[in-house]
Amino acid sequence: MKKLALFIAALLFSTFFYDQSIGLNLFLFSILTVAILFINNQTHFKNRKTQIYSAAYLITGLTIFFHSSTLSVIANLVAFFTLIGHLSETKSSIYINWLNGLYTTIAGLFHRNFAITESKHIEKENVQKPPIDYLHWAKITIIPAVILITFIALYKEGNPVFSNIIEQIDFGFINFQWILMAGLGYYLFHNIYAPIEVEPATEIDLKTENSLQKTNAFSIPKLKQENQLGVILISLLNALIVLYLITDVAFLTSDLDLRASVFSAQVHSGINALIGSIVIAIMILLYVFRGNLNFYEQNITLKRLAYTWIILNILLVISIAFKNSQYIYYFGLTYKRIGVLVYLILATIGLVSTLLKISSLKNNWYLFRVNTQAAFIILVASSTVNWDYHITNYNFNYAQSMDFNYLYNLSNNNTILLNEQLASKTLDYNSEQKIKDKYNKYVYQLRTNNWQELQYDNFKLNYK
Repeated sequence: MKKLALFIAALLFSTFFYDQSIGLNLFLFSILTVAILFINNQTHFKNRKTQIYSAAYLITGLTIFFHSSTLSVIANLVAFFTLIGHLSETKSSIYINWLNGLYTTIAGLFHRNFAITESKHIEKENVQKPPIDYLHWAKITIIPAVILITFIALYKEGNPVFSNIIEQIDFGFINFQWILMAGLGYYLFHNIYAPIEVEPATEIDLKTENSLQKTNAFSIPKLKQENQLGVILISLLNALIVLYLITDVAFLTSDLDLRASVFSAQVHSGINALIGSIVIAIMILLYVFRGNLNFYEQNITLKRLAYTWIILNILLVISIAFKNSQYIYYFGLTYKRIGVLVYLILATIGLVSTLLKISSLKNNWYLFRVNTQAAFIILVASSTVNWDYHITNYNFNYAQSMDFNYLYNLSNNNTILLNEQLASKTLDYNSEQKIKDKYNKYVYQLRTNNWQELQYDNFKLNYK
């Protein structure tokens, strides 16, 4: 049953992807992958987390059908490794899932067949399997084939009718590249049907808890000194960030026309520096609260100062978000400006998780686990959005100024929307010609798509 399922999956894999571009086929492959994994790991699929990861993987595959983009393909690939790695050990962290998933995909077959473990030695001692006679198999396949070909060649010379029949046999219908693709599919599915763990990484992860533990180096005099240093340092940083926020409010409430003229330079130079300051802030807090200082009874003032600094940094995030939103209002949406907003969401999660780490006596592994999980969720969620469409729609309808060439150079996900803008008669002749040229090429591409390459725009086009 297993081998039959893998063989069918390999044929479907080649059917989906041989000489085809990405479209419906990747979603069908996602369904096929989940089916193969379910056949051999049914008990794991009763786990709620497994069901969530499976749903996330299928959603990313469906997303590619609606709007194929680099982000959605990356999200689908990451979700693929996450699901496979999770099935290897359902209790491991998500970054270990990625490691196990990648290793299983590349080397699962070799690991299962050639990895020597103590248990295998015991099994070999108890059950002696008869050795495979490779020489015998070679004899019964190669020798008859060579002799048969030899006699065919001889008979062709002796009988013109027989020679004509042999020459009429055409093996051109056999596509060896298609077969090779099917072989690759069989290798892939044979790797992943029974996911494996990477040791000792998985074992170390399972043994590593999230909570901090007091060490034998606990020393009140040393901790008192560290506490004093932390209080002074974070007090000064609190005062500095308060001063910065006051000046920032003054800048944001200044004359709008002046702000519009300087936003570009100010935002580009300022946001990167502020992003760096938030990262450094988190690193400082992780260093200060790295160990026994968390258990020092007189660290209440230090903790309060740390909480205050985290809250002030969140206010700094809000300030950056406001500047970025104003920048978007004046100059339109771009991927870089969206990327700033995504970073600010991640930074806020990092700050909040740092606060929870300090208040709940968690270690740095807790932070790493929480934030990698958050990053995965944001990646999957963001991949479901057709950003090219929304960037184009916003810039045409709401932005104070618009870079048409930027919109034109985006992927085909905004082509139909660009074509609809021709009716507005607000574009110059050159811009209109560019849109028509892009639209005609895209329509031709859609109409020549095979069923494996179908996209949602194929169906939109048919209804127009």
